[in-house]
Amino acid sequence: MDKLTRPLETFFPYRLAVAAEGFSRNLANVYGRGYGLSREEWRLLFLLAGEAEVTSRDLSRRSTLDRVQVSRASQKLEDKGLITRNIAPNDRRLKVYACTERGRALFADALPQVEARSSEILRAMSPEDRAALERGLAALSQAIATCAAPPEFERGPRS
Repeated sequence: MDKLTRPLETFFPYRLAVAAEGFSRNLANVYGRGYGLSREEWRLLFLLAGEAEVTSRDLSRRSTLDRVQVSRASQKLEDKGLITRNIAPNDRRLKVYACTERGRALFADALPQVEARSSEILRAMSPEDRAALERGLAALSQAIATCAAPPEFERGPRS
């Protein structure tokens, strides 16, 4: 089998994505079933619950969601009364998001359950494997920051 026909399951980016997706789905069962939140809504609520307010630009950057995902999820959260969205007074192109008291209360109720599920999964690993995972994630994040793709690779192949 050559490099072009090897099994997808041996491709590191695929394996990493599958593991992250499986972990995320387990947590989504908690906040999704218990609180009716999507992953994108949970991610925004998580970021907003700890801040007075966050701009749309910062929310996109910190959540790793694109502008459309932020817009849709924030609209749903606003409809549920969990956040507010206002136009930034100093830059009308930006929106400013804030968590409502209801949103903070929901988050405070859900977070311990989500953390408990996360801990349950991680406790299924040996302490050595958990430590190795933490080190590996830190090292991978550092390597990504160090090896940022040149601009020509970020856009994909040229036509």
